Amino acid sequence: MSFRLRVLGVLMLIAVTATAATTWLTLRQANRQVQEAVVAGRMDVSRIIEELRAYGLAHGTWEGFAPVVGALSKDTGQRVRVATESGVLLADSDTLAGREARLLGSQPPVLVDPRPVLRFDQGLVPSAVEKLTAVAIVEYRAAAADAACLTLAGADVTVRTDRTGIPVVNVGSRPPQCAEPQPGRDPQRSLDLAAVKECAAVQPLAPCLQRVFNERTASVAPPLLEVRLGYQDEAPPTIVAAPAIAVAIGVALAAILGALLLSRAVLRPVRAMTLAAEGLGEGDLERRVPVTGRDEIAHLGRAFNRMADSIQAGEDRQRRLTGDIAHELRTPLANLRGYLEALRDGVVEPTPELLDSLHEEALLQQRIVDDLQDLALAEAGALTYHRSEVNLRDLLEATRTAYRAHAGTAGVALDVEAPHPVYVTADADRLRQAVGNLVGNALRATPPGGRVTLALVPHGELAVVEVRDTGKGIPPEHLPHLFNRFWRADASRGRATGGSGLGLSIARQIVTDHRGTIDVASTVGAGTTFTITLGARPDLPR
Repeated sequence: MSFRLRVLGVLMLIAVTATAATTWLTLRQANRQVQEAVVAGRMDVSRIIEELRAYGLAHGTWEGFAPVVGALSKDTGQRVRVATESGVLLADSDTLAGREARLLGSQPPVLVDPRPVLRFDQGLVPSAVEKLTAVAIVEYRAAAADAACLTLAGADVTVRTDRTGIPVVNVGSRPPQCAEPQPGRDPQRSLDLAAVKECAAVQPLAPCLQRVFNERTASVAPPLLEVRLGYQDEAPPTIVAAPAIAVAIGVALAAILGALLLSRAVLRPVRAMTLAAEGLGEGDLERRVPVTGRDEIAHLGRAFNRMADSIQAGEDRQRRLTGDIAHELRTPLANLRGYLEALRDGVVEPTPELLDSLHEEALLQQRIVDDLQDLALAEAGALTYHRSEVNLRDLLEATRTAYRAHAGTAGVALDVEAPHPVYVTADADRLRQAVGNLVGNALRATPPGGRVTLALVPHGELAVVEVRDTGKGIPPEHLPHLFNRFWRADASRGRATGGSGLGLSIARQIVTDHRGTIDVASTVGAGTTFTITLGARPDLPR
């Protein structure tokens, strides 16, 4: 069966499943709509109650609150009827909207108490709470009377609450008929305190104090409200099924059309990638697939092209490596062969100097082979590391000792700057190999009379090792190639100086395997600095 038919069959199955799922979702939608309507109704009730209570708390009266009722009805879509506990009608959103008041529904009224709920800091002793309650009674009587006067006078009143929940009235310009309140002159203060102290033997204390507060402030507080929402025979939320049915039909049609378009859109790039993959398999590493757009197929095409680029780059690297190895070994092996043939034919005398030279050349070729093996193992992740706690200061001292004779022969000073020990978890031998490669390069690059410094630089939680020389430096355009295999900044520095061209590559791989970094900075005419950065052990001295 072709891919196109399989896609069409799958999408038809999806269409049928989607239609059945839509029917099921319609039933769920009905239940969800009812639940959402209930939750929305509860939220509307909470909002209406809170805003009405806030108005009474802020203004000390229900005068002028009809616009608030009208705005709440408009925002929530609820019919709002507000009356006192005694049945005196204060506002009805139907009347405010200019229509005849509808009959009330069966929902019970909700009680709104505008008086503040006392709150006290935790840890206060009962006597302190009683005193604060008496003060709150006096202050609320004054604040409620003042807010009511200001509201009736048309002043712009703003209110904040203090630590106990009592409103503090703020007004921009106080009308002359509303004198500044004087809570300290309230003649009922002694009676308030006596009433509060009656709660001393009552547990829990807070409800008793709130009850006393409500009783002592009832004369000045706005009356309690009964709020009723809705109306008789109000229609319940309806279920809108038409959109669900339309979606089901649309899904079926879209699935059929999508099957045709998708099969055509998918098959073309898939066919192109198939041909490109076959070309790669036959050795045509230049094959790529054309990519347009940003969808998944385009992403797959780009991934395929990146894979092809990686394969081609790997092949190029392998060819270059093979050529580099052949270049590095061809000339010395030819020299060795020529001298050996000359010795065999008696053309050259087997002097000790000649034999030593041939032996040294053989050791160099062995070193190149060993370095290649180390580099191959490291890049493959198969190089063995025996990690332990390593004191980098001791490691640098050991490296200086190992290269002291070489430095003396070259006439170069070799110093260590490590005032404090720094510990890392590493393979000491491999890390010394990496540092040694850098030191060897530095000694070869530094003329007689110069200096090579091994420095241990403190840097927070990091261990930083620097190998600095006072050589002639490296041009900036050569720096990106320093860690390439068999690459030398000075082409004249080759086997005559003992370098294999692999030391920096090996050093970088060893440092990388220790989760560190190696960087280089150089100034022509001044010298070069290689920097190795490792993670120091935080539990050991640095």
